[in-house]
Amino acid sequence: MTLTFVVEHLDPELGPWSALEYACIARESKENGAQFLLTSVPASLQMPENLARMEELKVERRSVEEIFADRKSRVCLLDPAATIELSPADRDDFDVFLFGGILGDDPPRDRTSELRKKGYAGRRLGPQQMTTDTAVRVTRMIAQQRIPLDKIPYLDHPELRINEHESTEMPFRYVKSSDGKPIMPEGMVELIKKDADKAVDDLF
Repeated sequence: MTLTFVVEHLDPELGPWSALEYACIARESKENGAQFLLTSVPASLQMPENLARMEELKVERRSVEEIFADRKSRVCLLDPAATIELSPADRDDFDVFLFGGILGDDPPRDRTSELRKKGYAGRRLGPQQMTTDTAVRVTRMIAQQRIPLDKIPYLDHPELRINEHESTEMPFRYVKSSDGKPIMPEGMVELIKKDADKAVDDLF
């Protein structure tokens, strides 16, 4: 069974930060033979151009509950409040991995609580706050590549240099690339630099 990653979009808007994350998740999912669904997208929400053009991204007005009503037991909710960590063995029990967008709030606003009430089995990805694309990437590495959570190379709270006088610390955990840098969506560093005077919160 193909793996499906689902972000239930829990916001009436879709900011530039989320647009870059969703595009990144869609690309990486396709490259790895998985499917990416963006669910509960209100009809009033105009998709940003970069997402509207993407064949890899499936936008659904329906909720995750409706789409997977016949296989609720195969859906795993990635939940920071869960007591069990996600492990490679979970791939045998689940093929749909559900994320509450927007995950990357700092401080976390527990958006996932809305999905928790629906009774899905929950797993967590350790104690550190991750961006949505990082959470999906880590889940894919565990479920698809069978890499244990504690064997994934991480970079916590990396510092981004804005200009020669200024830098900003990202309040999240990222997967570390082979060159030792945090893996971020294409265009994200530029967005952060361009909006350096805005709070990270405003970019979502």
